[in-house]
Amino acid sequence: MRDRVVPSLVAGVAALAFLIPAIGGGIGAAASPPVDNSIYAELLTKYVTNGHVNYAGFKHDEARLDQYLTVLEQVDPERLPREEQFAFYINAYNAWTIKLILTGYPGVKSIKDLGSLLQSPWKKGFVRIQGKTFTLDDIEHAILRPRFKDPRVHFAIVCASKSCPPLIAEPYLGAVLDAQLDRSTRDFLNGPANYRLDRNTFWVSSIFKWFAEDFNKDVVGFYVAHAEANLKMSLEADRGRIEVKYLDYDWSLNGE
Repeated sequence: MRDRVVPSLVAGVAALAFLIPAIGGGIGAAASPPVDNSIYAELLTKYVTNGHVNYAGFKHDEARLDQYLTVLEQVDPERLPREEQFAFYINAYNAWTIKLILTGYPGVKSIKDLGSLLQSPWKKGFVRIQGKTFTLDDIEHAILRPRFKDPRVHFAIVCASKSCPPLIAEPYLGAVLDAQLDRSTRDFLNGPANYRLDRNTFWVSSIFKWFAEDFNKDVVGFYVAHAEANLKMSLEADRGRIEVKYLDYDWSLNGE
């Protein structure tokens, strides 16, 4: 009996090894440890409150932020499972945006101050990952949007401005990413400063104008899926008659 069980176990293990690449994206992906976000979690807890970023605090602890950016730089995101990879790039975008602000702080009043007539701040090549240099635009438009195709990402990545979605006081994590994206999206869409419903005119963030294709050009439908209470009821009742317009965007710094 034992002689028959051992070969069966070996065959079972071999079959499992064959299946792992199809299920988890490769043995390397399945075996990769989670990214160490502990430093980032510490900094966010200390310096982010209700979406307001204490850049003076971050400036004081800039060496710690640099340590975290070094951690990110050494990660090979292509070996991470999909959800961990998604979370990695969101955290990288947000952490490097903070670093960008610190390069001009305290003199910077808007992220746009860090650009020029010839180059926007989002096109600066300063993000380092796996020995390569990226821009913030690279991360957003060449990786996050086309690879993951999830419009909720627009409410997770933060442009350091008052009209952009607030930075949450915790890292995004693959294990709970779906819930975090839902919460960030819901909190932003239902925030009183981010919409205005005036009879049949619905004013929303300019994010919906800039990335209309990501929302299937159906702003109201996306809102209905994530809106709460009276707003959801009003949108559903008048859905066919609503005209969408866009709020002005406040690019001033999202600091305290």
